[in-house]
Amino acid sequence: MPGKVKYQNLTESQKRKYLGDFYSIVASLKDYEEAKNFFKDLLTLSEMVMISRRIQIAKLLIQGTTYEDIQADLSVGKATITQVDKWLNNGFNGYKTVLKKHQNQKTIKKDYIPTSPFTLADLRRRYPVNFLLINMLMGAKNKH
Repeated sequence: MPGKVKYQNLTESQKRKYLGDFYSIVASLKDYEEAKNFFKDLLTLSEMVMISRRIQIAKLLIQGTTYEDIQADLSVGKATITQVDKWLNNGFNGYKTVLKKHQNQKTIKKDYIPTSPFTLADLRRRYPVNFLLINMLMGAKNKH
């Protein structure tokens, strides 16, 4: 009767295949929407929340928040915080790398003012050759 797969019962070949496929698929996700839809199909809501809370714990630990404050803010047990802290400081630097990258992207996005894909400004930016004369005239106008 099939049951839960236990990692320790898998052969090395199976571990490499399953995890390699998983990492490759996650790495191939192109954008926020694709990642969101993939994980909504892959994980239950409670699994997503569990993973999300680990990420929040890691962020708070990096910021220097105490275990007690994290327990109170996120309603998580000390064992969960301890495990995340262990991964954060003795793992493969995955948390630190990704959270630093995410923080840098948030900083960049704050300064970025999105334009509608249907505005003249966006079309001029995306197709500069088609708007060469206008861009040259606007450039000369802005210099005076």
